[in-house]
Amino acid sequence: MPIVSRGFHGRARDARHRLPPGQYETADFPVLSAGPTPAVDLDQWEFTIRAETGARHIWDWAKFMALPSQTQTVDLHCVTKWSKFETEWQGVSLDVLLEDVETSADYALVHSYGDYTTNVPLEDLLDGQAWIAYRYDGEELAPEHGGPARLLIPHLYFWKSAKWVRGIQLLDEEERGFWENIGYHDYGDPWREQRYQGD
Repeated sequence: MPIVSRGFHGRARDARHRLPPGQYETADFPVLSAGPTPAVDLDQWEFTIRAETGARHIWDWAKFMALPSQTQTVDLHCVTKWSKFETEWQGVSLDVLLEDVETSADYALVHSYGDYTTNVPLEDLLDGQAWIAYRYDGEELAPEHGGPARLLIPHLYFWKSAKWVRGIQLLDEEERGFWENIGYHDYGDPWREQRYQGD
């Protein structure tokens, strides 16, 4: 007789198993920003990927919205210790945006309207791990949450999901962003509590 019966898939993951160490669950969606919310006109909005060679790939809002999109439900984990479960986002996968970009870079520096930056290993933007999101919970993404479009990398602390995103610079060597330059961790894995340099 088998020890595990057919059809047994293990215990369902409850909230305790979805919370990284040191986090608490919230039903709210706290708004935290490094500066004022920029006003981004969709007629002027551009998203640019610049390869380490200097080659640029540019989308205006109309071209960006014509790309295939996905709807994802993900958990969010903020470095300030809140976690929000089952958030729904719609956006364009970075796999789509990087499909025709020739690069041998290992790193990315993400740029936002308002001059915010954050650094991410390029491999963390690929293989269905990251999106440029423009809808949240079925609605257009509100400016205070990063609208018209923000980066979404749910497996890293939420400061890596840059609001008001305008471009990604591909780099051969890592370059720290805004929070990383003042002591936050270069990578930011919630499950390893990588909040600050040295964690």
